[in-house]
Amino acid sequence: MLGVICIWPSAPFTHSLVHKALQSLETPVHILASASDASSNSPALLLQWSSYDEIQHELSINQSILQSSYIIRKCLIRKHFLSRSIFSYLTKHPKSALELAWPRTYEMEISFADELDELFADELWELGEELGTSERWWILKPGMADRGNGIRLFNDRQTLEHIFDEFEEKEEETEDEQESNTTVITSQLRHFVIQEYILHPLLFDPREVPIGPDSSKPSVLEGYKFHLRAYCLASGALTLYLYNRVLALFSSLPYTVPNASDSSTSTQVDLAPHLTNTSLQTHRGEEGVRLLNELVGCRILSEGFEDHPVLTEDDVEDVLSQIGIILSETFKAALENPVHFQAIPNAFELFGVDFLIDSSKSRFQIKLLEINAEPAIELTGPRLAWILEDLFVDIGKVCVEPFLTKQQASSVGDEDGWNVGETRGNLRKCLEVEVRRL
Repeated sequence: MLGVICIWPSAPFTHSLVHKALQSLETPVHILASASDASSNSPALLLQWSSYDEIQHELSINQSILQSSYIIRKCLIRKHFLSRSIFSYLTKHPKSALELAWPRTYEMEISFADELDELFADELWELGEELGTSERWWILKPGMADRGNGIRLFNDRQTLEHIFDEFEEKEEETEDEQESNTTVITSQLRHFVIQEYILHPLLFDPREVPIGPDSSKPSVLEGYKFHLRAYCLASGALTLYLYNRVLALFSSLPYTVPNASDSSTSTQVDLAPHLTNTSLQTHRGEEGVRLLNELVGCRILSEGFEDHPVLTEDDVEDVLSQIGIILSETFKAALENPVHFQAIPNAFELFGVDFLIDSSKSRFQIKLLEINAEPAIELTGPRLAWILEDLFVDIGKVCVEPFLTKQQASSVGDEDGWNVGETRGNLRKCLEVEVRRL
């Protein structure tokens, strides 16, 4: 008998997916309200498949208890920690795929706008030398915020200063007022990253793949920016899988290269053509969500593709291959920072990883944007709910079933010849290593 604690207080859809995955297991399960119920019911094994905050992490020392999250993984899910981890890794491994896959990034710690002068004299000195002297644009991201909050575009120092002045002014507004925009409170977040903005992303028109009752295609196509949301499954210490059904999440307006003169104020470029977060477009429903495979046959509308070639299945395979390599290198970098990422054998975790396709130098250069814990799968929409159902069933097969048979999930590949780079079902194995433990 497997005892299961399944608690998702703010994610009912995820809760239902976990229950469906549990029903697909060959072993019967008994749903428990808490870990205290486990002692009274005395199940042979216990699974905590819940949100991070609901898991009793102190139980991880018991190898008969499996949990759906690693305890420490800051250098994956916090943007500034991820940046430091990748910088350190590239220092030792300069030929890594991350050299091309990770945008130029600066980290900063700031509480008030007047601290910028000191930062530009120290950590941001190189950035200060470049601002205003080139056509490059930069994107500001809070290290610990999500869903597009605090993201801003700028290309000169004065605009960056105005952005932080704006954040300070908004700090005094009421909570209701702040909920209506993407402003953040600088003094509470403190950690930010500044990344070089990808000016020439791959563009498609999602209307070429119509959904809903209107199946007509537009007579004139427009290029929309999108980012890829890939689901990555980490298991034990450590095997890594890529779920091969990747989402393409589109912006609400056609893409244009950012121009400060287009903004109504000196501090704010219109972000609608640039931000692709579904959490900022809930009013659109599923309009901007496609599967990457659904775009096969769509015309590429980026600059430099005047003949507008179409996306092919080989192109999709190339994208998936690059993503697998980048994920592998990113987790290797994390493993070299054991203070901020600790892979334990009796844990697994699902991550939502965001990528962008840069079309400026080569046709498909994948760029890593960020890694999200507990990805907001609720926003995928009912049309593609089936891919999430299959994903959670696969998690049950790869992570939970081996645990039930008292095998480590990472040993499955060794026994049945599942090699790195090979796809079985919907999962592609990206990495398999044995983490040394004291």
